[in-house]
Amino acid sequence: MAGGNHSSVTEFVLLGFTGLRELLFVTFLLIYITTLVGNLGMIILIKTNSQLHVPMYFFLSHLSFLDICCSSSITPKLLSGLLAERNKISFNGCITQFFFFAVFGTTEAILLAVMAYDRYVAIREPLHHTAAMSHGVCVQLVVGSYAAGSLNALVHTSALLRLSFCGPNLVNHFYCEIPPLLLLSCSDTWLNEMAMAVCVGFIITTSVVAIVVSYACILLSIWRIRSAEGKHAAFSTCTSHLMAIALFYGSAAFLYFHPFSRHTEDQGKTASIFYTVVTPMLNPFIYSLRNKEVRSTLRRAMNKRLSCVYSHGARSNQTEAGITCHSGISRRNKAGT
Repeated sequence: MAGGNHSSVTEFVLLGFTGLRELLFVTFLLIYITTLVGNLGMIILIKTNSQLHVPMYFFLSHLSFLDICCSSSITPKLLSGLLAERNKISFNGCITQFFFFAVFGTTEAILLAVMAYDRYVAIREPLHHTAAMSHGVCVQLVVGSYAAGSLNALVHTSALLRLSFCGPNLVNHFYCEIPPLLLLSCSDTWLNEMAMAVCVGFIITTSVVAIVVSYACILLSIWRIRSAEGKHAAFSTCTSHLMAIALFYGSAAFLYFHPFSRHTEDQGKTASIFYTVVTPMLNPFIYSLRNKEVRSTLRRAMNKRLSCVYSHGARSNQTEAGITCHSGISRRNKAGT
């Protein structure tokens, strides 16, 4: 008995990946470390530099936070499973992992749409952007994104808890996700499939529509700009966001709208790797390499850090030289005496 249902299964075994486990462990560990360092660095850079205290980077800091949380809800268990013979997870642990992953994944999908709207306001009304997207408005949009993500996760988690799992308990995946879990249930999963189709379909559809409409308006606004330099500058602020959208929604669409069948599970694993592990690592690089403001701020921060290290080293050398000089004078005084 678990979660109030009539399951005889108290734990699941995540099959994950069977071959090249040592190589995969090292690869995923390096990716996870890069994800943590890159996204934490982006958050610290935005928080500590007043020039980046604008709506776009406020949303970007939350995007980095969501990438950390999304990856951390999956990757540590994936890494431990690659080192163990059987990657076991309790029923409650499986449900908890899915809940938090659904919260962060859904919130990120909505936040990407919010960022597209922010880009539209910035390009359409650059002089009124700060007033239209005030700090209070930005906070409300972010809180709304988290609330919608939590509600979506709660719906699917509640639907999972009503199912019975009588065995087998072998999940052909590297984390607890709805499609492979539904294949193991001995209950009728029609309601779960409908909830996933309706909720996920609604969230992705509305988010994509908001993104498409925002960028259609952005293109019209850019078209009205007379100078080629102005057009390039306006569009360059959107390229990083478009790349992040393509990575996130491309893998998510393949994962959730692919038919539920056993022969597609390996393809689902591949899409999930991009969705849960690779994309969170790439986002900070996309925004730092494609964004001139982030690059210049990062360059100034590094130069400031290097100058501090250099000045500290110079002061240390001067102190050592002074001590040596003082010692020499003392020795000469003693010799004269």
